Amino acid sequence: MLYLFEVHIKPGYTAEDYADAWVRASELIQQAPGARGTRLHRKLDDPKVLIAIAEWDTKADRDAMERQHSPEIAAIIRSAVPFCEIRTIGEFDEAEWVVLPPGAEQ
Repeated sequence: MLYLFEVHIKPGYTAEDYADAWVRASELIQQAPGARGTRLHRKLDDPKVLIAIAEWDTKADRDAMERQHSPEIAAIIRSAVPFCEIRTIGEFDEAEWVVLPPGAEQ
């Protein structure tokens, strides 16, 4: 299961500033059962726009992590909120259709 969200960095703040908070929160979140890693990508034509992709074994695992309140994670997230706008893209199942170049492993 993939959870995707888009981050728009506000003026006076940098993607690197946000990434610092994101890494600290992600390191804690990734200790939850079912966590499979997370990635943060910068948009090629707009360095103030990022996309985050978190991978989970199941939606239930991610939902369980969300229900567990962590004051430390909440504080990290709150520290970045004034400097960016977060837009949830959504939750997605594993890919049903995959086309890879010849010789690539699935």
